[in-house]
Amino acid sequence: MSKPQNPSKKDQPTSSGSPFLRFFVKLGIFCLGLAICGLLLGGMALALAWPNLPDLHAMTDYRPRVPLRVYTADKVLIGEFGEERRNVLRFNEIPDVMKAAVLSAEDDRFYQHGGIDWTGVVRAGLTNIVNMSKTQGASTITMQVARNFYLSSEKTYSRKFYELLLTFKIESSLTKDQILELYMNQIYLGHRAYGFAAAARTYFGKPLSEISPAEAAMLAGIPKAPSRFNPLSNLPRAQIRQHYVLGRMHSLGYLTDAEYQTAMSQPIVLKSAEGTPAGGYAIHGEYVAELARQLLYGVYQDNVYSRGLNIYTTVQSKDQEAAYRAVREGVLDYTRRAPYPGPEDQLDMPAGIENNPAQLDEFLDGVLDKYSDSGDLLVALVLSASPNEIRLVRSSREVISITDKKTLGVVARALNDKAKPAARIKRGSVVYIHKQADGSWEVINMPSVQAAFVSLSPQDGAIRSMVGGFDFYRGNFNRVTQAWRQPGSNIKPFVYAASLERGLTPATQISDQPFELSAAQTGSKAWSPKNYGNQYEPMLTMRQGLYKSKNMVSIRILQAIGPQYAQDYLTRFGFDKSRQPAVLPLALGAGSVTPLQLAGAYSVFANGGYRITPYLIDKVTDSSGKVVMQSKPLVAGDSAARAIDPRTAFVMDDMLRGVATYGTAARARAVLKRSDIAGKTGTTNESVDAWFSGYTPSLEATAWLGYDQPKSLGSRETGGGVALPIWLSYMQEVLKGVPEQKQRPKPDGLITENGDYYFSEFPPGQAVARLGLPQGDSLGEFLNALNSASNDGDGFNNGQPKPQ
Repeated sequence: MSKPQNPSKKDQPTSSGSPFLRFFVKLGIFCLGLAICGLLLGGMALALAWPNLPDLHAMTDYRPRVPLRVYTADKVLIGEFGEERRNVLRFNEIPDVMKAAVLSAEDDRFYQHGGIDWTGVVRAGLTNIVNMSKTQGASTITMQVARNFYLSSEKTYSRKFYELLLTFKIESSLTKDQILELYMNQIYLGHRAYGFAAAARTYFGKPLSEISPAEAAMLAGIPKAPSRFNPLSNLPRAQIRQHYVLGRMHSLGYLTDAEYQTAMSQPIVLKSAEGTPAGGYAIHGEYVAELARQLLYGVYQDNVYSRGLNIYTTVQSKDQEAAYRAVREGVLDYTRRAPYPGPEDQLDMPAGIENNPAQLDEFLDGVLDKYSDSGDLLVALVLSASPNEIRLVRSSREVISITDKKTLGVVARALNDKAKPAARIKRGSVVYIHKQADGSWEVINMPSVQAAFVSLSPQDGAIRSMVGGFDFYRGNFNRVTQAWRQPGSNIKPFVYAASLERGLTPATQISDQPFELSAAQTGSKAWSPKNYGNQYEPMLTMRQGLYKSKNMVSIRILQAIGPQYAQDYLTRFGFDKSRQPAVLPLALGAGSVTPLQLAGAYSVFANGGYRITPYLIDKVTDSSGKVVMQSKPLVAGDSAARAIDPRTAFVMDDMLRGVATYGTAARARAVLKRSDIAGKTGTTNESVDAWFSGYTPSLEATAWLGYDQPKSLGSRETGGGVALPIWLSYMQEVLKGVPEQKQRPKPDGLITENGDYYFSEFPPGQAVARLGLPQGDSLGEFLNALNSASNDGDGFNNGQPKPQ
């Protein structure tokens, strides 16, 4: 039998590879579909996003504008608002050496690429992969222009998408020279300088046309990290960057060998020109300048920034700087006493990195990108920490060692091995450091507590100084004018003043025994207020009650005169009626005030009974110096400003001088060694707010300390302990050389007996002698006597002995 023949190939079954072929075909079709869908979606996104891109005409609108400038009363520049600060130059006015330095530092292929340097992208990507970290970026000058002009700094895909689209639009609409001109006029270069022309004046005190290659390279190195690479903040770090830029300029052919060597050896002389933020803002008047800007903006709107207006405030530069230092010192002192909460951050620090300066500086760049200095509070990285020494670094050239036992004691718990991980200081910890008066360093956390301070003239309300918080640049919320807080015992003098006009006297004897209202009496829940420290006495005179700031005395006074009467009376001092509830807790400061309100209110006692309106702007001039606005304040002595009886003002001034001599604020006179000091401390329930308001006849000042989100400062913290030191620090500075002022003459209609004062209509024997004492007046008797005082010869004494 013959063998069966092999079937032909075409008759054989399909090979096993055919299903794979079909799979790849389908996969290819699927991928093609995805690509088409992606293109369609991308096209739709482009179609939707492109019309919404900003109009580029705004980028080239450099019409010369004169900025709004803000000055102190003694003509010190404290603020500048407007485009002129950029000192705009046209492309042909920018020196070639500056252009070369910028291109060398930021984008040497700027004139070759179309907005995105793909070569640079690949190079940066490979470098970052090799180093396993982001050590290089690939942003071009055009991309930076797009980002700086129109986009936020948030790191999102949508923002990056808009950045790329705007980059292409800029490249398609503007020439390379126009783009470079925009960049060099707009880039931020530290110390509020925008553009290289402004930076040349800020750092070298000269026009851009006069800078040398060495200076140009230093300026060109700043955009990488303006807060760290500018020479005023960190000259050694700026010089490292400068040398890199000079090397790039040399290698790219912009500098000859001789020019390169000359530039490398040229010493840098820093000198800020007058009128620049760095050179002209010697005074910390940020809150003042911003409030002045807001006030004038309310008049002129956006036009205020281009008219060349000059605002002359009422603030005195010496006073303002003293207030700034006082607030900073007061906040830091409180922060030292509070438990150290731990480092700002904890980083994994490569072993031995401190032995490689370049790598250490790159590591620190990341730290300083996230955390910024706050005035004299500086960011540092811990190299090592033990109970006996902390070694820190701010740059590879700046290593700090702290070994003082007292200084280390402030953070001792954080140096203990048993400390919680989040609270422990160790290698890689990011902390803040502060140079103390003796030149030594301390580790201290960024304060979470805030403070406010304002001083003014009681004669006309002219504000002499204003500090609205610890650091304006960490949130410009002005606590002097915007923070509504409970005044605590700081409100008591105004309640006492109201009672003087209802028949009470400084000698009225008042019970200091515990006070309680039942739920039935309050209509809600029982109320049992307490004296500070739960300390009570059988009886005190009104004067003694104010000196000791006794709550029970204040409550009984308010109960006697009536909360409604007191509420109405407080409006005479400028308090908002709606924020001062007509209830008994008003006597303990349950209402709401701002520090500026309190300062104005205490001025009524200082000036003899006149209500003045605090004001900040003295005058406004135009660019030619012509006065276009002039303040006309109501002054003490003007009958239209009379707020309270001059006798009431005199008696309260006398008692407040006693508070500053014998009472809760006795430290004021002891430190200042003056007899013309008066004032009152204030502490709210659970020590949430701490106050001190005090004055001389020519200067009133109010200090506050507390948390923005109300919480206790600590059970032992009081107005006398945390707010009074701020006030004293300020007064010690501004009262130097100011002679003491005599007390005003006693007004007519005031009787003196046994060393105290009585109104002529409530003379001894008719004024209220006792209040709340077991054998004395009841509230009903007092009110009946008040209503019939004009017809009852016995008046309010009700048969009680004369006050002693």
